Parts: sequence; C-alpha cells; structure tokens
Amino acid sequence: MVAMSVRTETTAPAHRSGFACFVGRPNAGKSTLTNALVGTKVAITSNRPQTTRHTVRGIVHRPDAQLVLVDTPGLHKPRTLLGERLNDVVRGTWAEVDVIGFCLPANEKLGPGDRYIAKELGEVRKTPKVAIVTKTDLVDSKRLAEQLLAIHQLGAELGIEWAEIIPVSAVGDSQVGLLADLLVPLLPEGPALYPEGDLTDEPEQVMVAELIREAALEGVRDELPHSIAVVVEEMLPREDRPADKPLLDIHANIYIERTSQKGIIIGPKGARLKEVGTKSRRHIEALLGTPVFLDLHVKVAKDWQRDPKQLRKLGF
Repeated sequence: MVAMSVRTETTAPAHRSGFACFVGRPNAGKSTLTNALVGTKVAITSNRPQTTRHTVRGIVHRPDAQLVLVDTPGLHKPRTLLGERLNDVVRGTWAEVDVIGFCLPANEKLGPGDRYIAKELGEVRKTPKVAIVTKTDLVDSKRLAEQLLAIHQLGAELGIEWAEIIPVSAVGDSQVGLLADLLVPLLPEGPALYPEGDLTDEPEQVMVAELIREAALEGVRDELPHSIAVVVEEMLPREDRPADKPLLDIHANIYIERTSQKGIIIGPKGARLKEVGTKSRRHIEALLGTPVFLDLHVKVAKDWQRDPKQLRKLGF
C-alpha cells in the first residue's frame, strides 16, 4: 500500500486597501489621531476648534494593507458660507469612503453636537462605522466606562450598529495600533493605492500653508481662528546656491478679515509674526527636508468667509 502525502496549501491573507475618514465635533482629536496613525505630522492640530479646512489624506503603510485616512473638517451647524462649504466637504467624503470613524472625546459628555453628527451618520446606510473614544489619557476608568456605555446607547437609539467601539489616546499612544488593526478588515481587498513611502497626497504648497496657519493660530484670541487663511504665492529654489547648500524661498500671505486684526497677528514691533515664521519654518524644513527662507506678509481680505469670490481665491 502506497502512503499518500497530503499537502495543505495555506494562502496568505489578501492585501486590503481603502479609505477611512474620521468625523466628529470640532476639536474631537481627529487630526491628532491621523498624525499618530501615520507616524508623522500630515494634519494641522490646534486647541482651537475648526482648524482643519482641507481633506488631508494620511497614508498608513502595512505589510497586509494600505489605509488612507481622510481627515475632514468638523461637522457643525454653519453660520457662514465657509461653514456651509466645509459641511458639504464632510458629507461628500462620507459618500466615498470604505469606513467612517466617529471620534468622541472621553473627557466630554455626549452633547447636541455629537447627536447632530450621529443622526447624519444614521442616514449613511452602507458604510461601516467605528466609534472611537479619543483623549482617554484625560479620564479615569470609571468615566471611560460611562462614556463607552453612553456611545453604545446612542447607537442603539439612532439605529446605528457600531462595527467596533474602541478607546484610544493619540497623545499617550494607547491602542492606536489596535485601531488600525480593527479598521483594516473593514477595507476591500486590493493592491496599494499609493507608492511605499508616500505619507500624504496633499500638494506641498497646501501643506506649507497649513503649517503657517497652525503657527499663526497659536495663542491668538478666540475670534481669530476662523478669520485666518494662508496662501503660498511662490516656492522656488534660490538660484546660484551650491548643490550641497540649497535654500528654498517661500513667499506666503496670511489673510485676515479686518484691519483691526492685523495688530494681533503682527504683535508689538512685529514680534508675533516673527515667532509665527520661526515656528512654521521649523516644521516646513522637517516636512520638505531642505533649508527654507520664509517671507510672510499679513493682508486684509474683507469678510472673506462670506464672499464667494474671496473664498475661491483663497482655495475654498
């Protein structure tokens, strides 16, 4: 009798790739989470709400998957034309992604803003939804348990079936890797969408403008964040420089809505603008990997948030 050898073929799990987007109230930790997952700064963060205006895509490369993160502005009840356009950006994004992550800070009770977004999410039938409890480093285990239960109940009440509910801390690097592990199985099978090494598909000029805007937002009064826009007019390598000592000239304008705001941005004897330049230049040089000469000017674009023509000019 001839012994037969049985060979069992084990097939490697299929590679997955797709898009996930984080939604939530302004300042729910979406940009910080994007940066933590990607491992570098691709989205601007600020303790001011409503700082994200472009859908920044961060790309997470893994052996088994490529996860492309779409970081949208916070959904809110709009008071200006800019606000309406930002909300349209959010809804348009939801329709195109493979999974939606709803970010809810652990340190804040669920409020009308969260309910407003959850109701809108309930209308998006097919896309899987993951509830992400952010900023867990700011609460104790009792408060966290209460928040997890409240989110479960919110879903049940609005007919949302959470694919997962996961607590994370982007700042404390707690469960960030686990979040990626949970998002990947919800993506479709497919090859990588971006080359290895790409971390974002944002044009460099847009990212540079965002880094300048982030620096300009730091430490200014509450009424200013919405009033700041940055446009990079020119990015050119300085001529006649030796190959081993390149210098990139960047000329950018910081736009505000009223002449009275100019002093806030510039500061006494230009000190604040100088600080904005120093801070943003450091981040820009790290992003582009080259020394930079940054030339900043502050200009007034009257009531630009309500003016369709100005919004177009400033890239919205």
